[in-house]
Amino acid sequence: MPELRTDRLLLRRWRESDLEPWAVMNADPDVREHLGELLTREQSDAVAARMQAEFDGRGFGWWALERRENGEFVGRAGLDVVDEGMPFTGVDVGWRLTRAAWGHGYATEAGLACLAFGFETLGLPEIIATTTAANVRSRAVMRRIGMTRDPACDFEDPSVPEGPLRRCVLYRASRGGLEARPHDA
Repeated sequence: MPELRTDRLLLRRWRESDLEPWAVMNADPDVREHLGELLTREQSDAVAARMQAEFDGRGFGWWALERRENGEFVGRAGLDVVDEGMPFTGVDVGWRLTRAAWGHGYATEAGLACLAFGFETLGLPEIIATTTAANVRSRAVMRRIGMTRDPACDFEDPSVPEGPLRRCVLYRASRGGLEARPHDA
């Protein structure tokens, strides 16, 4: 499993010590606001095990995010294959951070590292990102990392029950589009 390093973050394999802060994140109503129900410790552990197995099986997926300065677990970021049944296909970039890590630019930094890995290492021609229509924080990150939204691609997530989390937006980044972007934008 490759590790990615940015100025401030290490995107790495999951460790046993990540499970407790990961479970705390998944039980935080603010962190889960746009994701649905809170997870129990058992559910959270099962998600972490599944993410690691998928990464091991295909060579990419969700990395644990660690602050390089002090080794603190601050969330996850990575690339995932779009689930069957969605109205589109492809590879999705995403992030989820502890509430204490919000507002420091970590999602942007990790998102850019994941895009670079997807385009440069995996050779993907396009990477997408999705979120609920109301998730203004993630949408802002998507714009900051050079992704663009086509409102015609907005969709109802068939895996989500009727309600405010069902309406979603889709952003896209292409390999050529990222390379044309100034690196300090």
